[in-house]
Parts: sequence; structure tokens; C-alpha cells
Amino acid sequence: MIDVRRLRLEPEVVRARLAVRGDAEVDVLLDRVQALDERRRAILGEVEVLKQRRNESSREIGDRKRSGRAADDLLAEMKAVAEQVRELDADLASVEAELETSLLQIPNLPDERVPPGAEGEFEVVRSGGEPRPATPQDAPHWEIGERLKVLDLERGSKVAGSGFPVLFGPGARLNRAMIQFMLDLHTEDHGYVEVAPPFVANRESLIGTGQLPKFEEDQYRTVPDDLFLVPTAEVPVTNLHRGEILASSELPKAYVAYTPCFRREAGAAGRDTRGLLRVHQFDKVELVRYCRPEESVEQLEVLTRHAEMVLERLELPYRRILLPAGDLGFSNAITYDLEVWSPGVDRWLEVSSCSSYTDYQARRANIRFRNETSGKPEYVHTLNGSGVALARTLVAILENRLESDGSVSVPDVLRPYTGFDRLSPP
Repeated sequence: MIDVRRLRLEPEVVRARLAVRGDAEVDVLLDRVQALDERRRAILGEVEVLKQRRNESSREIGDRKRSGRAADDLLAEMKAVAEQVRELDADLASVEAELETSLLQIPNLPDERVPPGAEGEFEVVRSGGEPRPATPQDAPHWEIGERLKVLDLERGSKVAGSGFPVLFGPGARLNRAMIQFMLDLHTEDHGYVEVAPPFVANRESLIGTGQLPKFEEDQYRTVPDDLFLVPTAEVPVTNLHRGEILASSELPKAYVAYTPCFRREAGAAGRDTRGLLRVHQFDKVELVRYCRPEESVEQLEVLTRHAEMVLERLELPYRRILLPAGDLGFSNAITYDLEVWSPGVDRWLEVSSCSSYTDYQARRANIRFRNETSGKPEYVHTLNGSGVALARTLVAILENRLESDGSVSVPDVLRPYTGFDRLSPP
């Protein structure tokens, strides 16, 4: 969540940074937070005055009793003060609960490097590889997968509904090979510690990373235990250190995890819902980093390059784009999207979002480190990114590596994992 003290001290700066998101509701929420913060501080001031009076009366009562004088008037006053304190404490608890609820609904402040603009008004930061020229055999992946008997959308729909594809035979093996390749790359070459987290998370965990309370309708929730199928490994992995104070020497800390991901949302009015472009369940290898605030800019570049190297090893044409403020995720301060070229559908497909959250998630999840200089706890900065998401990466392999005979060549780096060099028609 945002720092309420910064809102108190620099209200115009906070409002200006949030205004570039283009969310009309934010100003109303900020007004509410400022009013609640003022009320909270006023109550605390009243309580402090009353407690000081109570302490003074306690000393005077003691003095009177020692000298044999009556103290009935002070005892009565003390009883009234205690009742006032109880009432104010109840008011304070109510105000603080409402303040926290309001803060949880306010998005993160965009980084100053984030340009203004709406969805689609992005900046291409770098490119890797060149999209190959169109060929007569180009086809969308759902047609390629059906011909090769490796992708079955109809049977997945029969089992679970639309948005739940089924992979068969060498298609399933290729998908598994990509997971193993990515985990090996990130642990052996990039220094991440592999984590095998739960595939469900509790409500506190989704609040910590920002999916709740705003996006509860997008989650798959289990009843009656109030657990959620993970929308991304970001949720369980970021929350591994919820409520902890890390040693400064532990930072930066880097984890990598594979999980299936479950998301209800599937595009607006049918957009991008064909084939594997937008599904309710998909596999993903996720990168999560914790760092000191002064390392945040450098660590985002490190994380993004690690994700890009996956695409380079897979020999897929890609580009890195910097998202504008109007397209930022709710908790994100700055995001680079990595997109691969899809000749079969003639467009770029996002396969990774690499983001810095500054201290936004750390405040929600109370993740801190002890500053070596001051000795005081400070909030870490959290970062994460897909390293990478598999559904659309599989799309890119099927469409970019389609041969004239209808087969699909397997990237060299995956062949030791698959045991075959191509997907061929049966």
C-alpha cells in the first residue's frame, strides 16, 4: 500500500503521480484516507492527553493516601477518564480499520520513468531477433496443434469448460521440457533458489501482493476454507517472508518457482480467447526478487534480462516494451512486458511482465530488512516477472518453427529435455 505519511507530507506529489494512471476514483479514495488519517491522529492526541491526566491523578492519589487525605474526587475523575479512554480506543480501532480498507484500494504510485498514456501507447525499449517473413504455410497454432495431434481444445472444454486446453503426447512433453529448461537456466546460470510452493494461497497472501480485495472476482476460490488457486507463483513466493525482518546481508534475495496459474478473466467480449492466447489455466515459471530500495532500478534490469535470455535461448523473436501509466497493473510501479512474435495470428504476444513494486507489496505484507547503518527495520522492495509463461511461448514455437512439411522443429536448447527434434504429423 502507499505510505500514508508521504500522503500527509507531500499530498500534491502523491496525487500527481497517481493521476497519470487515469483512475477517476483515486482522488475520492485519497480524500477519504486523508480525512481518516487526520481523525486517527486527533484521537491519538486526545488519548495521550487523557492518559497523561490519568498518570498525574494516580500520583496525586498516592500522595493523598500516604498523607491520610481523602481522594474520592480523584478516584471518580479517574473512573470517568478510563471510560473516555475506552470509548476513544474503540473509535480508534474503527477508524484504523476503515483507513486500512481504504488504503488497500489505492494503487501503487507509478515510477517517474513511466510515461503517461493509455493501453497500447507503449515504448519499445529493445528487440531480440527478427520476425521471419510471412510464408504460405503460416497457420494459427490451434490449427497446427490439431494437425499434429498435440493440442485438443474441444476435449479440454468437455472436461472443464472453455479456457482449459489439453496437451497430448509430444506436446505435453514439450511443455514439460520448457518448464525444466527454465528452472535449470534460472537456478544454474542466474543464481535463483528454486521453490516448490503450494498451489493455493490464503486471503492474507493475496492481500499482500495486491490481488485482494480489488480483484477477488478474478480469482478461483475454494469453499469453505477460503483458499484461492494461485493466479501466479508471485503470490506464494512473495509471501514466504510475510511479517519477517530480513538481514541486510541476505539481500538481494532471488527465488524461482513453477506453478500452474488459474485466472477467471479471459479477455473482454471474446478478445484473444481463441486457442491458447488467453486461458484460465496455464503453466508459468516465475522469478521473484527482494532488494534494498537503492538497488531497485538495477534489480529490475537484472530480472528482465533473465527473462529475455529464455526467449533468446529458444530462438524466438521478441521485444521489450515499457508500459505507460494507464496500462500499469494495480500494484506495479513500473513494468516491462516481453512479447514474442506470432506469425500465425500476425501479432505480438505478451509472455512476461517484469515489474518493480517498490515498497508497495512489502507494506501490505510487512516484509522488512534491518538497515545496517541505522539498525532500524525498513521495507524491502519486491520485484517479479514471468521467466516465462508457457502457453503463449508454446504458441510462438508452434507458429515460428513450422516447416514446409507441416512439422515443427524443436529449439536446440530443448532437445536434451524432449528426446526428439521435431513434432511431426501422425
